[in-house]
Amino acid sequence: MLETLLPILIFAALGLAVIGAWRRVRLWRQGRPSAVPLLKGLAALPRRYLVDLHHVVERDKVMSNTHVATAGGFVAAAVLMILVHGFGLAQGVLGWLLLAASATMFVGSLFVARRRRNPPARLSKGPWMRLPKSLMAFSLSVFAITLPAVGILPADFGHWLLALALAAVVVWGLGEMVFGMTWGGPMKHAFAGALHLAFHRRAERFGEGNRSTGLKALNLDDEAAPLGVEKPADFTWNQLLGFDACVQCGRCEAMCPAFAAGQPLNPKKLIQDMVVGLAGGSDANYAGSPYPGKPVGEHHGTPHGPIVAREGKALVDAETLWSCTTCRACVEECPMMIEHVDAIVDMRRHLTLERGQTPNKGAEVLDNLIATDNPGGFDPGSRLHWAADLNLPLMADVKQAEVLLWLGDGAFDMRNQRTLRALVKVLRAAEVEFAVLGTEERDSGDVARRLGDEATFQSLAKRNITTLAKYRFQRIVTCDPHSFHVLGNEYGELGGQYEVRHHSTFIAELYDAGRLAFAPWKGGSVTYHDPCYLGRYNGEYEAPRNVLKALGIEVKEMERSGFRSRCCGGGGGAPITDIPGERRIPDMRMNDVKESGAELVAVGCPQCTAMLEGVVDATAEVRDIAELVADALVARPAVEAVDASRRNAGKTAEEVI
Repeated sequence: MLETLLPILIFAALGLAVIGAWRRVRLWRQGRPSAVPLLKGLAALPRRYLVDLHHVVERDKVMSNTHVATAGGFVAAAVLMILVHGFGLAQGVLGWLLLAASATMFVGSLFVARRRRNPPARLSKGPWMRLPKSLMAFSLSVFAITLPAVGILPADFGHWLLALALAAVVVWGLGEMVFGMTWGGPMKHAFAGALHLAFHRRAERFGEGNRSTGLKALNLDDEAAPLGVEKPADFTWNQLLGFDACVQCGRCEAMCPAFAAGQPLNPKKLIQDMVVGLAGGSDANYAGSPYPGKPVGEHHGTPHGPIVAREGKALVDAETLWSCTTCRACVEECPMMIEHVDAIVDMRRHLTLERGQTPNKGAEVLDNLIATDNPGGFDPGSRLHWAADLNLPLMADVKQAEVLLWLGDGAFDMRNQRTLRALVKVLRAAEVEFAVLGTEERDSGDVARRLGDEATFQSLAKRNITTLAKYRFQRIVTCDPHSFHVLGNEYGELGGQYEVRHHSTFIAELYDAGRLAFAPWKGGSVTYHDPCYLGRYNGEYEAPRNVLKALGIEVKEMERSGFRSRCCGGGGGAPITDIPGERRIPDMRMNDVKESGAELVAVGCPQCTAMLEGVVDATAEVRDIAELVADALVARPAVEAVDASRRNAGKTAEEVI
């Protein structure tokens, strides 16, 4: 009987899966066109899955091994099951391989069941709680029905009562693992996820050491293109595909600073709301953590309805979008490589450009950028007032220099002016030939772009690019990771290609070249706060630590450091939109500092400095790396002595003489 039932069940499930796949693809294709190399993407899928995705998954070794056993066992078992039981090819080694694959999958499913016995809060419950049983049903039933096929059990083992029982379990397993993969349910992520990796919106993310973090530019000359995203169908089709790939693991939720602060944002819930909008319906069936302070079941939407309602409820409340600091912690942690920040900024663009609904001080800041080229509304002619005694060389006078020092809008802030003065001192100690733009420099446009005002960003960027084109320089150096990121990663799409260095990286290079020497550190214990736009956005974690090491400082790392550093709360225009929560993000970060036991926190970003120094009753001093270096500089003869000692290291006395 099993010989008759099994092929029918298998091919019926496959047929329904194909129908479901076609239906799913039609949902994704409601989105706007996006040119992707289909064959090249499919060819790259195995490496993207086995290497790039698992680089993220293997951060949790137990779950990484669980995923390898369960997912790998399932893929192998599904293919072999079709061959062995669908086409009757049980002879030879295929049947034994099917036994091994299904057994491996069963072992993996035991670990999944253990994980779900008392799941962490970040994991979605609901249908996901039945997944371990479905995995076991599929793997055990496939194993059992294969035993007679390889001769371990007698061929007449399939007594009709047992055959019917096994068939029922097979139907259960096939229903969840094959049919449910394309029609909905926990296994949906397997089908959508594979295609998402193949047709990812940022194919340049894949490959060892590759990064792609710059926002995509809007074509403002195309009158037919929407200004941002108003409804789910305004996303590109492969963005919708990416939302559908979400496995609801909640890693993004666990890392999100806004969620931890009790602000109305949960990146996992946001992605699931986009999935609701993709198919139409409400969020009533969502089984994960809600947005803080917002109950589940009140939001609803359709593919062609507004995401954010002008009045009443839609898919998402506007304050959810404005809570994001754009720190990319969610993107960094996502094993499916979903681009949450891209989606949030796309939706902000519509609210800002089409509706003019930038909250709190947002509109004022954008007006200032348009009127004065800086977010504070300061007189552009006062950009160099802080440096009146420094006699800084101007590019307009010298025309070319080794380094163009980009001041950023910290030039208008008294606290950051101390950092800039320290950096100038360091550059002069190293005899670096540098110059500044002075009043020709405009805001880089970072704040405008993150607030969704793409038009103002592009206007600022194009004027800066025109200015920079007049001069010759080898590289741009800046204290501001936000300017560093925008100049290096987002101006290129508009025609500005530059070699850009963060000041910590450049100082490390100067030290390694023997152009700087430092007196021994005599201060207290130090920890280092990684700026999001230097670390997660640009992968620079070592240079600042190398500088601190050169100063003789042994860094006391916080629990959240490196790629998992907690945001200071200053990015993405968050201090401007100022969405309230249960606590402040910088307060949480300074508590991390306190738990490290450090007396001083070294930073490398003016926004981080401002946010962390604004914490009341902080237990640690906040200082920029440039300030620490400037204080430790030794005179030039000492530098030459250090150079000599480095050259002579390892030589005998006779060789030195």
